[in-house]
Amino acid sequence: MNRLGRSSSPYLRQHALNPVDWFEWGPEAFEEARARDRPILLSVGYSACHWCHVMARESFESPAIAALMNASFVNVKVDREERPDVDALYMEAVQRMTGRGGWPMTVFLTPEGEPFHGGTYFPPVPRHGMMAFPQLLDAVAAAWRERRRDVTRQARALAQALQTADQAGPASRQPGADLVAAAETRVVAAYDRLHGGFGGAPKFPSHGVLEFLLGRYVRAGRPETAAAITGTLDAMAAGGVYDQLGGGFHRYAVDASWTVPHFEKMLYDNAQLVRHYALAWSIWRVPRYRVVAEETADYLLREMRHQDGAFYAAQDADSSGGEGAAYTWTVAQVRAALSTELADAALPWYGVTETGDVAGASVLTARCDADALASRLGLTAQGLEGRLQRVREGLLQERRRRPPPATDTKVLLEWNALAVDALARAGMLFGRLDYLDAARTAALFLLDQVRDDAGAARSWHDGRVGAPAFLEDLAALGDALLTLYEATYDPMWVARARELAAEILEAFLDPGRGFFRNGPRHDPLVARQKDLTDTPAPSGNAMAARLLVRLAGLTGEDELVDHALGALRVGGGLMERAPAATGALLSVLDDLTSGARQVAIVGSDAADLLAVVRGTFLPGTVVAWAADGDAGTGVVRLLAGRRPAGGRPAAYVCQGTVCGAPVTEPKALASALGCRLEQPAATGPTAGVKPAAR
Repeated sequence: MNRLGRSSSPYLRQHALNPVDWFEWGPEAFEEARARDRPILLSVGYSACHWCHVMARESFESPAIAALMNASFVNVKVDREERPDVDALYMEAVQRMTGRGGWPMTVFLTPEGEPFHGGTYFPPVPRHGMMAFPQLLDAVAAAWRERRRDVTRQARALAQALQTADQAGPASRQPGADLVAAAETRVVAAYDRLHGGFGGAPKFPSHGVLEFLLGRYVRAGRPETAAAITGTLDAMAAGGVYDQLGGGFHRYAVDASWTVPHFEKMLYDNAQLVRHYALAWSIWRVPRYRVVAEETADYLLREMRHQDGAFYAAQDADSSGGEGAAYTWTVAQVRAALSTELADAALPWYGVTETGDVAGASVLTARCDADALASRLGLTAQGLEGRLQRVREGLLQERRRRPPPATDTKVLLEWNALAVDALARAGMLFGRLDYLDAARTAALFLLDQVRDDAGAARSWHDGRVGAPAFLEDLAALGDALLTLYEATYDPMWVARARELAAEILEAFLDPGRGFFRNGPRHDPLVARQKDLTDTPAPSGNAMAARLLVRLAGLTGEDELVDHALGALRVGGGLMERAPAATGALLSVLDDLTSGARQVAIVGSDAADLLAVVRGTFLPGTVVAWAADGDAGTGVVRLLAGRRPAGGRPAAYVCQGTVCGAPVTEPKALASALGCRLEQPAATGPTAGVKPAAR
């Protein structure tokens, strides 16, 4: 067993029995490289990555290839989910060197950590124009021995380019509403009107774009924006990228039509998609959106939850039957699992054919015309619905007999924070107290367990923590706690979010220029980067800016907004050049340029007023409630001095430095906020609601 057997990462421990003499990222590896005058071979991957497993089987488990690696390199394995800073830095280097990137990522570094060559997957023998991995190892080792001066000069130049990449000064002017409007137009123009989504294959859920467009539609109401949102949500929900039986979304589709996915399931995708579908339901009341949001949330609670309430990172694409074998079906398998009557409904409904989509098997979709199928089977719409429910139950029962994909059981702070936010939001919108309880339990776990004596950690597994928390971890958690406050009105959550914001300002702030990803608790890299573009998760600078803006609205600390504006200024050029990659920053900019709002509600029986603000999406709006305005003498200063009006609960709507007169009627509050009145039942301190029936 190599050193990885001691790792806190389940992914790294998968490589513990490799014949490769692996090191974890850290001082020990670099000291070894300097002492032995060897370059570092850095391999970066993650547990649910199919091609990472392929390269592991082909190369890292090969004694012959491992011997080449051990003879000429100090070999370092990194879990990109635990070390997003290492992954992002060297991914940028690989993209600069090759014009492309991806995982597994293979990078060669000097003992000082400066990259000089890299790529992604390499096969064990030459294949499809790709150099064989052993050939690459020999070539790099020879270059290090024979052309050291050229190698180090190239590495130093690339390291200097990485160091200056994020050092351009703030934009000459503060980005404004004109940039937001132009970004909306450009993003909507990229909408795929045929298949839904944005761009071509491979097709990923565009989380930042969807969040930005949802807010823009609520504010501006452009029908083309609505079409882009709903067309994308409809296409994903009907496609194979959505698990039609068990709920939850696979990571992306390899095709443009959302039919054939890469089958891994990631917590960050499913958390954000719960939020997107829940918000879309609150705007358009399409029943399918609520179903998808709840099925996805239920999947997380059922299959991705630690016994103490936190959520696991991912489920693998592979099982013992191969990639996707747990999810695909042949005609024969469907007929063996169901009665003839049920199979005759299942095959057309889920699009199962003899030819299939993957190795002769079909990925289940939901694109069949229900009325046509009911007519063909001689059923009413209600009769078809009942039959399809029995179909789903039968196929799920059969699927549970299959070997399941592996689950990466580490807990990641940022991704869990996204899940807390989504469950709290869905709990408010749907009246699901079970979701609110799950959000609360997970948040307490993150605050109490995912940390050591020095502070919050990026990851946790079986009681052991990984690297210190990064900007995106603290910012996402703080933002989620504010959503949890608006779901429960417990001021403790605001107080804890304020502590996180203070830590961000102390450890990550570059005054007037946004935020660094790494802080003083992290071991230094060859470049200190700023996280400005969205990956599948929102950028760290966007999350920090959103946290500070929301927190300022609740606490009255307006100076927090100034720090948020610094992040927006630094990201202004990127938002202008690449709006599809900066949707989260654009959302914050839209909140500020449209005028962030605050709603203070006071009164012990304010359920009717709370239902107005809790049942729909109000972008850029924070809401506080207390039975008595004296609660505002604490951390939630928005409530200070507010009183019921004429003995009745009252709502105060403020924007900028102007607050309207208190309103006591739900219709008047809805009018002041520009939202409709027909809201679902409220949940929270003033109105108890049972979880929705399933």
